[in-house]
Amino acid sequence: MVEHIKQSYDESQIQVLEGLEAVRKRPGMYIGSTSSRGLHHLVYEIVDNSIDEALAGYCKNIEVYIHEDNSITVIDDGRGMPVGIHPKMGKSTVEVIMTVLHAGGKFGGGGYKVSGGLHGVGASVVNALSELCEVTVTREGSVWKQTYSKGNVTSELTKIGEDDGQGTKTHFKPDHEIFEETVYDFEILSQRLRELAFLNKGISIQLTDERDGKSENYFYEGGIKSFVSYLNRNKEVLHDEPIYVEGVKDGIVVEVSLQYHDGYNENMFSFANNIDTVEGGTHLIGFKAALTRVFNDYGKKFGHLKENEKNLSGDDIREGLTAVVSIKISEPQFEGQTKTKLGNSEVRSVVDSIAGEGISEFLEENPAVGKVIIEKSLLAQRARDAARKARELTRKSVLERSTLPGKLADCSSKDPLECEIYIVEGDSAGGSAKQGRNRKFQAILPLRGKIMNVEKQRLDKILGSDTIRSMVTAFGGGIGKDFDVEKLRYNRIIIMTDADVDGAHIRTLLLTFFYRYMRELVDQGHVYIAQPPLYKISKAKKDHYVYTDKELEDKLVEIGGKDNSVGIQRYKGLGEMNATQLWDTTMDPERRILLKVSIEDAMAADEIFTILMGDKVEPRREFIQQNAKYVSNLDV
Repeated sequence: MVEHIKQSYDESQIQVLEGLEAVRKRPGMYIGSTSSRGLHHLVYEIVDNSIDEALAGYCKNIEVYIHEDNSITVIDDGRGMPVGIHPKMGKSTVEVIMTVLHAGGKFGGGGYKVSGGLHGVGASVVNALSELCEVTVTREGSVWKQTYSKGNVTSELTKIGEDDGQGTKTHFKPDHEIFEETVYDFEILSQRLRELAFLNKGISIQLTDERDGKSENYFYEGGIKSFVSYLNRNKEVLHDEPIYVEGVKDGIVVEVSLQYHDGYNENMFSFANNIDTVEGGTHLIGFKAALTRVFNDYGKKFGHLKENEKNLSGDDIREGLTAVVSIKISEPQFEGQTKTKLGNSEVRSVVDSIAGEGISEFLEENPAVGKVIIEKSLLAQRARDAARKARELTRKSVLERSTLPGKLADCSSKDPLECEIYIVEGDSAGGSAKQGRNRKFQAILPLRGKIMNVEKQRLDKILGSDTIRSMVTAFGGGIGKDFDVEKLRYNRIIIMTDADVDGAHIRTLLLTFFYRYMRELVDQGHVYIAQPPLYKISKAKKDHYVYTDKELEDKLVEIGGKDNSVGIQRYKGLGEMNATQLWDTTMDPERRILLKVSIEDAMAADEIFTILMGDKVEPRREFIQQNAKYVSNLDV
């Protein structure tokens, strides 16, 4: 176990950097947005403070409550905020923490050796963006309380009782004048709190929703080892127990856990001080280097790889891998466009050393597991060679304009930023779309039948599909590791399928393919779903198109009710619309409705695609039963 370095935490450790001005004027600068994402971020900021206490070795239990009025309470059993007069500010330190931006023990004052919320903005911003906020501190035998509203103090810090315990209780209600919505989603909070419990083994986090009585406790003595088991719970694993390695070197705490499954996708998640480094960084580079070196050395030492054979590549070794890399460091440096990439150069060699030594030791002690993984990697190597040859043929065909798919009706513009391509279900709808489109910037690629489920196939098999090769060639950006979003021939990829079960299935198959083999398409917002109308309402020689049952009801009221003079047509497929109708309702940029596909959380996305498209039936049945209430307008 890693020993916590306990330090003093009093008024002198709270360093003030700047005031609280402009937070209410420009909230997006501090919490990202005023949408649902920003609303939930408020909870994370307060919980992060409790996690910092846990990292320092003082907190074991955190409780989060969603109240009926959508206010939040966070309670921890840490040391409690310092209550004495701040030496520089001349007022209570609780008040400084709650009303001054960037005032806290993590900004150079020595209160925390390692901090999780290092690039967060703290309790003061939560206070500034709440219509009411209340802090209760139990410390050194006394209980203290102070209240605020919209960042302003509404009562002095007052002693309200005596108690031998310790901790901080923060209650706040987000300001409806600031946020677009103020209703909390249990599942969104659950996902992050569960993640924090995995990343900080031995900490108990309780989430209670008083609106419906739902309550969950997250406590994982196994830490990230339990995390990997959780991520793989819907997959067929190759070895029962995840490999787990931990160590400390040069003041950097390193934890690594990994487990292989029988699928073909690699899922690696990295964290620095509990922050999800979605862009990776030096800790992930160090882990990958160790993994590749160790497995090649092991394979040659035990005869799985011949001396004259070429080494396994990192891609070969990572096929079917689920891994979590978590480090704790006192001075993290974050880079990248969204500040989610770790840049500390010293971390690479530390992770490489600790992970390499630990994984090598595991393989020596578990030769049966090592053999299974090496054999899978060798199969991946052979399949990757076949896929490379197929990719080269595909790439060559992309460069030759004449070899674009025969069914593709391309657009005349050569400017990718202007161009869009419709992936259309069936030749009938494809014909209408080709006739109705704007030929200058709209291309049409009809699909015949359902595409392959790529979740169950290696890349070499996937590239054997004519349908998939047609899409790869038409898009122009390549596939898999070779995919380059800069080479896309179209700025928008629009999926246009029927509004029925078959159409939904085709959409899911396409999205699975894009997510697994053209991930940047989704990450950078190039994928859209067209919304064809469900009904055509005709009255007095005038047609109205509506997209939901609710819109149908509203439109019937608007035009004078349902009688013999009103005709209602329920569209069962795109093929029922002629070219003009399809343009007017679904393809005209001035009138159409497009849904942009975005996947903010890679872990959740991976889980959903695994459930929907993987081999296990029971998780899929449970998912459908739980989410059936969200499905409407489907012909079953």
